[in-house]
Amino acid sequence: MFKKVILHISIVLLLLPALSKAQELNCTVDIVSPQIQDAAAQLLFKNLKDAITQFMNNTKWTNDNFTNQEKIECTLYFNMTAENAANDFNATLQVQARRPVYKSAYNSAMFNYQDNNIHILYQLNQPIIFNINTYSDNLTALLSYYAYIIIGNDYDSFSLNGGTKYFLNAQTIVTNAQNSGEKGWNPLDGDQTRYSLVTNTLDETYYAPLRKAMYEYHRLGLDIMYTTPEKGRAEIMDALTLVQQVYNDKPANFNISLFFNAKATEIANIFSEAPNEEKSKVYTLLSAIDPTDGDKYTKLKVE
Repeated sequence: MFKKVILHISIVLLLLPALSKAQELNCTVDIVSPQIQDAAAQLLFKNLKDAITQFMNNTKWTNDNFTNQEKIECTLYFNMTAENAANDFNATLQVQARRPVYKSAYNSAMFNYQDNNIHILYQLNQPIIFNINTYSDNLTALLSYYAYIIIGNDYDSFSLNGGTKYFLNAQTIVTNAQNSGEKGWNPLDGDQTRYSLVTNTLDETYYAPLRKAMYEYHRLGLDIMYTTPEKGRAEIMDALTLVQQVYNDKPANFNISLFFNAKATEIANIFSEAPNEEKSKVYTLLSAIDPTDGDKYTKLKVE
């Protein structure tokens, strides 16, 4: 019995280094293809789904230690829209990420974006190998870019500007991809692209208040709602005032749109039980800076 105990302890000690360096993401991947039904493509998509899942979840994206409970929950949802040739596809990609709220079973949406400029070249059993300093193919660049965007947003929610190094990694991927000929990596591709997202995020002149809002909203607001909901709402209101500052400088703003893509329903629910004075204040602010989601805020309107 003594030898068995010693053996068990030895195995645990041997496993500790691996456990302490667990990967950061718990990523669910789904691929649908309602317009592409041939058997060869379906086999390829199944293989691709497995490859993406392994790549996202088995790559070590940071130098920090994560337990299984700390992994960032995220989803990649590919809709394969066209088959250009064998192994050559156009698609859309819905990227979502969530964050747990302290002392609750609630997960707060952190990122919710549909990228419509997805082009994938993939062969059966093709390895996905990432090097931060080199562009290899569009699929690898897309996956690593969104991994760093997800991680950067998560870190920003726990400490002020905590995600900077990961946004910088995403920016490096953008720079490396700009000569690839693929859409979404260049400034001329529009103002709602991968290039725009990370460039705006790292722009301290105009966008610093938005990143501060991400921290105040989550760490100072949501994370204390369980114990002091009134104070939590007040912090979230202060965070929304910071978002308003960015809106006043940059009204047509991709990053603000992304913020409300993730947060509009949540904000409406948070303030639905607030006193009328609070409801009225937040309704007036949201109606001005997020008119697109006006229907979600009607419950906050005080007659």
